[in-house]
Amino acid sequence: MTVWNIHFLNARDDLTGVLPEIRAAARDAVARVADHAELPRFDLVLRAQVEGVIPDWGLRGAAPAPGVIEIVLTPARFDPDLMVRTLVREFHHLIRRDGPNPGRSLGDALVGAGLAGHFVLQVLGGKPDPWDATAPASGLARRAIKEWSRLDFSHDDWFLGKGDIRKWSGYGLGHKLVAEFMTRNPGENAVTLAHRKADDFRAIVRQMVDGENGGAEPSEKD
Repeated sequence: MTVWNIHFLNARDDLTGVLPEIRAAARDAVARVADHAELPRFDLVLRAQVEGVIPDWGLRGAAPAPGVIEIVLTPARFDPDLMVRTLVREFHHLIRRDGPNPGRSLGDALVGAGLAGHFVLQVLGGKPDPWDATAPASGLARRAIKEWSRLDFSHDDWFLGKGDIRKWSGYGLGHKLVAEFMTRNPGENAVTLAHRKADDFRAIVRQMVDGENGGAEPSEKD
């Protein structure tokens, strides 16, 4: 049984009106994941926020450290189903982070995001979340190969559209490369792949590049 604690940053009572619903959604997410994977011990920290949440969802999640999940949400827009989906995604990040190959490179981030998105589908079913369904632009896989091992990549550029890469493209590319890997390796899923090295997925990205440029070998020089 997973040991977990929930912490509300609620000195000003911003969350008070939805506390029962938040607790219920958190318990539901833990119970659903328990049928698929063993969760590590974790602390769940929640606070109210209007700005900085995903516009159509009214909340945003992150796993900033081992065993820690942070959720910011707009109480007036709280949706328990979206809370569960967000938590399930972050649970996979916790599982992967506790493994032997969490990594900090661009490749690690792409693979981690892709696996987390597929974990949501494995546990909850339904369609991919909007960011996972984002179609990577032509040439993005080639750029990913070139920057695959970089530790100084910009998460905001690759995943949030803050630079010259379309918003959510990193999620879409990660989702696609994990889907292709599982197609080529029947029996694998987001749980069995949780601790695989990002470099194990690099060949899939190369194949994406080959499909774009007719088989020319991509350079890995930055």
